[in-house]
Amino acid sequence: MTRTGIEQLTTDNGPRTVLLDSHAHLDDAAFDADREAVIERARAAGLRYLLVAAGGTGPDHLDSPLAIAERYDWVYASVGVHPHEARHFTDSHAARILKLAQNPKVVAVGEIGLDYYRDHSPRDIQRQVLIQQMELARGLGLPIIIHCRDAWADLGETARTCWKPAGLGGILHCFTGSREDARRFLDWGFLISFAGNLTFPTAVDLREVARQIPLDRLLIETDCPYLAPAPYRGKRNEPAYVRGVAQELAKLRKLTEEEIGHQVVQNFEKFLPGGQVRA
Repeated sequence: MTRTGIEQLTTDNGPRTVLLDSHAHLDDAAFDADREAVIERARAAGLRYLLVAAGGTGPDHLDSPLAIAERYDWVYASVGVHPHEARHFTDSHAARILKLAQNPKVVAVGEIGLDYYRDHSPRDIQRQVLIQQMELARGLGLPIIIHCRDAWADLGETARTCWKPAGLGGILHCFTGSREDARRFLDWGFLISFAGNLTFPTAVDLREVARQIPLDRLLIETDCPYLAPAPYRGKRNEPAYVRGVAQELAKLRKLTEEEIGHQVVQNFEKFLPGGQVRA
């Protein structure tokens, strides 16, 4: 498959929606028993692209997403330290990020950010490590993938002062913020990615935000093995289930699943190196 164009895959029964998963933790131990089969199911489900995001297995395993991405020409990786693990961040991790990011399969620094819900790392250390990784990404000329939970005010101020001037944009992954949060980051060149929680009955406000994001700035993801969409809620999530997110977005935007799939694939292609979705 080429990186340009968004032609449909086909089956014996006709056209099939082209999809992607912009954020999957396939290096998680939950996939140790059947990782290859999970990836094969993703491809069979119509996924054109898959991004294996760093962060889920901790800062001492920064290379694990890349090890998966290097095995498949349609799979990409990010590299970075999750805010949960910020207290463990060292200069050696920074050096490792710089080295791994030289690989062309690494397309972003992340997931990085702030998490004031779990508070696994002290908040001041989370902010410090976020800024350090923003500086690394800026030096590399790469966008960032942001995790944010219950920290939108601090994240917005940090991004405004420390990232907006870089003009490199990024992805707000598993978006849970408000319309105003989305607007600010859209102005700074970010894409907004929705996950399986968009399908949860309680996600009324989130669905309203999803109705208003410009179509050319939308992405979809699983954040697997977490956040399986309905009707898989409570089960291990996997990239093939991203179709549930696409279907929910299609319903919200009064579009077909095929139209949503084509749009998010096109948006991700612009995000990849050379695509230049930037502020």
